[in-house]
Amino acid sequence: MTELAFERDFDVPYGVPEQVSALVRRIVCRNPGPYTFTGTVSYIVGRGEVAIIDPGPDDEAHLGALIAAVGCETVSHILVTHSHRDHSSLAPRLKAVTGATVHAHGRDPGLAAPGAHTLDAAFDLAFRPDRILRHGDVIAGKTWSLEAVHTPGHTSDHLALALAQEKALFSGDHVMAWSTSVVAPPDGNMADYLASLRLLLGRDDEVYWPGHGPPSRSPKRFVRALLAHRQMREASIFERIRQGDRTVTDIVRAVYADVDPRLHGAAALSALAHVEHLISQGKVASDGPASLTARLRVA
Repeated sequence: MTELAFERDFDVPYGVPEQVSALVRRIVCRNPGPYTFTGTVSYIVGRGEVAIIDPGPDDEAHLGALIAAVGCETVSHILVTHSHRDHSSLAPRLKAVTGATVHAHGRDPGLAAPGAHTLDAAFDLAFRPDRILRHGDVIAGKTWSLEAVHTPGHTSDHLALALAQEKALFSGDHVMAWSTSVVAPPDGNMADYLASLRLLLGRDDEVYWPGHGPPSRSPKRFVRALLAHRQMREASIFERIRQGDRTVTDIVRAVYADVDPRLHGAAALSALAHVEHLISQGKVASDGPASLTARLRVA
């Protein structure tokens, strides 16, 4: 079994464009946190006529850094991997300055239920792309092309973007070298997340550029390790239910004891996503709809 090893060496200066490949520049926003690591990473793809992937949060300094980085170049497209505020909320202001069109998958607004547990990277409910991208759609400039790869799980609207010219994948929050992704119901779905990981194993991408942290240079090995980690986590959750834990809150105390307490809310939601997956497989039953406090038992 492939061991899951994280890469957290990412001492990158804020607001400074780095040329990380022939066609890709990277700029990190100063919005560090338990869910964003050192900050959101925005990417500029191409030369002359460029696309910007994940403009980031509504941050004045980051907007200025992006505009300075492109200089006299034409920004033809703004692409958003998913509609969490730390990825999408700067898009309207960047569009106003550059005249670029905004592209994303789009999501069902009803899935962000009022009163649901919110994370630092909560949904940008005001986000509206100019064009909806579906799986397989291609956006192209003079020196680059980006294919939309629908990877739901972290969110229902999550897209990865494949840069054919470099066999690179902008993986957003679906696969990140520094951490596992939060899968938070009702919009996050564990079955979708696992299926999206398996989808990536069938591709030939050689590097993943994520929404936070450093790239994955051996992406298939890392994806296989993520799958194994999730399967082991789900087995542990099932075992806790078998041993008598009756709520997700009980499970989190036992299974996520070594997790940063600041992340326990996210851990509870990921545990709930695993419980939903176990219920869908007929392994676990819930007294009423699955929730953080619903009573659970082995089916």
